[in-house]
Amino acid sequence: MLEAVYRRQAFAAAALDAELGASVELTPADRALVTEIVYGVLRTRASLEATLLQFASRGIAGGDQRVLMHLLVAAYQLFFLDRVPAFAAVDEAVSLVSAERGGRVAGFCNALLRRLTKVDKPSIAEAIRHTAPTWLMEDLVDSVGAVQADHLIGIGDDPTTITTAVPCLRLVGDVAVPPWLSAATRGALYEGAYRVGNAGNLRRHPEYSEGHFVIQDEGAMFVAHAAGIVPGLRVLDACSGRGQKSSLFAERLGQTGELWVVDKTQKKLDQLAGEFRRLGLPLPQARAVDWTAGGHELPGDFDVVVVDAPCSGTGTLRRRPEILLRLTRDDVSRLAALSTGILRAAAQHVRPGGRVLFVVCSVLRQECEAIVTAVSDLLQPTGFAVDHEVLNSKSMVRLLPGEHGTDGFFLASLRRA
Repeated sequence: MLEAVYRRQAFAAAALDAELGASVELTPADRALVTEIVYGVLRTRASLEATLLQFASRGIAGGDQRVLMHLLVAAYQLFFLDRVPAFAAVDEAVSLVSAERGGRVAGFCNALLRRLTKVDKPSIAEAIRHTAPTWLMEDLVDSVGAVQADHLIGIGDDPTTITTAVPCLRLVGDVAVPPWLSAATRGALYEGAYRVGNAGNLRRHPEYSEGHFVIQDEGAMFVAHAAGIVPGLRVLDACSGRGQKSSLFAERLGQTGELWVVDKTQKKLDQLAGEFRRLGLPLPQARAVDWTAGGHELPGDFDVVVVDAPCSGTGTLRRRPEILLRLTRDDVSRLAALSTGILRAAAQHVRPGGRVLFVVCSVLRQECEAIVTAVSDLLQPTGFAVDHEVLNSKSMVRLLPGEHGTDGFFLASLRRA
């Protein structure tokens, strides 16, 4: 799974879902351990690798990435998993390297890992901060403060542990709460959210195939709520993706509203249609549109336009630590410019006086307030159209893991002049 992330640019969550879904013999405890190791290595890689290189000045096995992955997995267990005996972590890694690369390389790994058992262990908080790019930590602190920046990268109130996103779901339609969900914690922001904790693969429950629930971060549910959609409105979901938020829009519109969904790729629109069929919802009007090109053949009189724009994803770092390995400051600038262009183009399709909800799963000012300022000639901030203590008397809001227990989101309520 780590190789898939590092060498094939896979998302960690997708790699975990694929492998764990195929590994039916693993116990729930094993699955939890695998998940912790994969996410833990991704969050602490720079620190782990720097420590390994202290005792391997000539490099690690000639740059052999497979060997490095075995060493990182073992080092993470040695440093941060007290319940895994040191000898077990070392022996397992050495045995695997021996089988794959032979005795000489295995001997090198054995000596290296045994030296690690004698060094002072870093704290998990130090290791995560070491791995996060300096520029990104500076921008996070500038945007949300040091405490919330730590929460975003997985350091909670207890600096000896990693905080992770809690799996959430919402029930669809008028269905009874299944027994396995009865002990779940209800959402703090969105009343229809259920925080299910370590419930395993939620898609294996029969209620999923029957279309009774959607797996979705509570923050994303709250975003859909903040759009203020009610029956009878004409709504454009301008960056619909695979349609999880779109399905909540459709539920709220009922039989008397009109929903249009747009994405750049037809593949995602096909996946959205499949999701709507699973949930028993009527299919919306769907169009494949590249907002960066001209000539969009769409109505121009929508009551509400929701723009969930492409962004750096810095609000999702707890769930997607691979972002720490890939994101650059230039990426943020490029994505901010792209989001600005998409927002401006999509806003042309809201009626005069209509509302636009701008959303990104980033918390960086460059992708949030700066974009609202950049389109101020066309769109003005206005109060949210729903009554909620987090939204009242505001036109712009950040959701943060350390404050709201959700992914990080930025929401701006705008009105076309």
